[in-house]
Parts: sequence; C-alpha cells; structure tokens
Amino acid sequence: MDEEIKKRLHTTLERFIHDYPYSDERCKIKGKILGDLLEEYKENIVIAVSPIYYARNFNFLLDLEQVIAIELQDTEEHIFQRLVFTDDEDNICKDDIYKSLHKDYYIKEIHEDIVYARKTFKKIENKYFINNQSVDQVVDDLIVMIKNISMK
Repeated sequence: MDEEIKKRLHTTLERFIHDYPYSDERCKIKGKILGDLLEEYKENIVIAVSPIYYARNFNFLLDLEQVIAIELQDTEEHIFQRLVFTDDEDNICKDDIYKSLHKDYYIKEIHEDIVYARKTFKKIENKYFINNQSVDQVVDDLIVMIKNISMK
C-alpha cells in the first residue's frame, strides 16, 4: 500500500503524512486507493495494507466476493524488531542506537496500536499470527491459508 500511495500521489510517505496530518484523512485516502486497486485488479492480487484505523474506510471492501481479508498479528517486541526508519525522501536509515534508546516509547506505541486495531479489525475473521517468522515462511503459510479459505 505504501508504494501505491507514493506512486498515485507522486509523493514520499513523509510528505504524505505532512500533507495529511490527521490520520482520518490518510485513512480515507488509503481506503480509496485500496478500493481502486480491487477494481483495477479483479482477481489474483495480494495487497499488504498498513493499518487503516477507521473501519468505515475499508469495511465495505471486506464484503466483496473476491476479497479474502487476513489480519496479520504479532507481538509488540517482534514488531519493534522489524521497525524501519526512513528519512524525508523515504531512504532507509539504520540507527540502532536511536532505536535502542527509544525502545520503550515504540513498544508502548505499538501496544496501543495493537489494542486499537483489535476493535477496528473485528470484522476481519481470518487472523494469522506471524510469531516473528521469516517473510518466506509467512508467505508460504498465507498461501495455504488462502487456498483453504477459497475451498470453503
């Protein structure tokens, strides 16, 4: 989804957040882009969506026949380990000292996001717990999960 935001709005993620400082505005845009993607690619598309915290911006998409929504879950610690920081131009910045110094802050923020997301994503029936597995393992598991859901 982040790449689609950058491509469709001709911007960086940093600029997107700056131009739309309220999360509700960003969520509306993400919901619109998500709907557009589903319209453009009628089938066989997997979209990784960063959290859209306002269900009204995506719940209508969950009812579409071709949509299999899966909420990816993990622990605060595992999510923190995967955090990536970028500069204003979306270039990755590796700063383990900064990350370590601010760990408590980020763990707290991640926890709050998880608690909020539980309520927001309650309509999503399919859940997958990542448990800090490799990307390849998660992809393999999700393929099996999607096939099993499709066969129902």
